[in-house]
Amino acid sequence: MRTIFVKTAALLITGLAATASFTVLAQDAENRLVIELESGEVVVELLPDVAPEHVARVKELAEAGEYDNVAFHRVIDGFMAQTGDVEFGDLTDGYVAPRAGTGGSSLPDLEAEFSDIPFERGTLGMARAQDPNSANSQFFIMFDEGAFLNGQYTVFGQVAEGMEHVDALKKGDAAANGAVDNPDRMISVRVE
Repeated sequence: MRTIFVKTAALLITGLAATASFTVLAQDAENRLVIELESGEVVVELLPDVAPEHVARVKELAEAGEYDNVAFHRVIDGFMAQTGDVEFGDLTDGYVAPRAGTGGSSLPDLEAEFSDIPFERGTLGMARAQDPNSANSQFFIMFDEGAFLNGQYTVFGQVAEGMEHVDALKKGDAAANGAVDNPDRMISVRVE
């Protein structure tokens, strides 16, 4: 399962404290991702100098239209919103929540590109299974700071505009680890 692992109140992730603050954002259009949500656009500054392989993967999937109509299948209030399951998350009819979050793309998994950039509000990280080298297509956007993720998940971007639209996403059931019935979707995702 490609996800951020959470069990009850105890997080199964041990994090390394980040030593640098997040200050550098990509300024060129080829490293700007625009996620269209029902409520508006979210502009993400990608970080190719931090995670070149992850940025390349996200751009490749976006340019191929793989992220269009993909659900935010797991949304935990105060924590994060997860999406990017291109294998199962794009089903328009008959969305099957139990399968969402287990898929990836047809491309091979990625090697971890951990950095000292901390997980803060608006940070984008790649979801993965327990194997650090299992990220593929799924990613998450942080609602708040998550220091316990630092050094454990690859940071590849930061929301530059439109965080209010991420905040407005339908939240999942806490008892079901954030699973969302009838979830909000990314209408389209494009590289600007």
